[in-house]
Amino acid sequence: MESLHKVMDVNFFGHVAMTKKFLPLLIAKRDSRVVNICSVAGYLSLSNMTAYCASKYALESFSDCLRREMVPWGLRVSIIEPGFMRTKIIQGDGRSFSEFWQNLSTDVQERWGEDFTKARLIAARNNLFLKHAEDPMKVVRALQHAVTNAVPRIRYRPGWQSSMIFFPLSMLPAWSVDWVFSKLTKSTLAPASISKQHKELS
Repeated sequence: MESLHKVMDVNFFGHVAMTKKFLPLLIAKRDSRVVNICSVAGYLSLSNMTAYCASKYALESFSDCLRREMVPWGLRVSIIEPGFMRTKIIQGDGRSFSEFWQNLSTDVQERWGEDFTKARLIAARNNLFLKHAEDPMKVVRALQHAVTNAVPRIRYRPGWQSSMIFFPLSMLPAWSVDWVFSKLTKSTLAPASISKQHKELS
């Protein structure tokens, strides 16, 4: 919960607080802009990214509400939804697995097990999209367009990951997206509590 609160504070409440602070100035002059950098995780939920996805979904919704509420003042709100970019966020927090594992609650450790958790983290670090993370200048160019163009877009999806892979995938029926992700994250190991249940039944 502490981690969830921290991510929500940075990725959602920080944006909301800053927007509300400057909103009186923004609506004092027509054609002002708000540009929120969101993520593909704001429209497509990925496993092992609960806090991040929840915060980005919240920011997407806030941005849509703000745009529709501010129509009488002519405030333009744009959302930028990049995929994986070559920034520090994809490098992790620098902790070793043992440090990460020790910070998990006993309940979580017993449910998932050390072997399964370690395998999932290794698989996540070897993710194809992480390995082919894109140039962050694509996001900068989207920002530039949103700020300077006479007719900014409501949504920008810079890069091939967001525009050609993740967004089309998000348009498929939920069961098919679940199937794709289950194949991408399939493991030969089972969580510890599942293995324990199987042993008790056999």
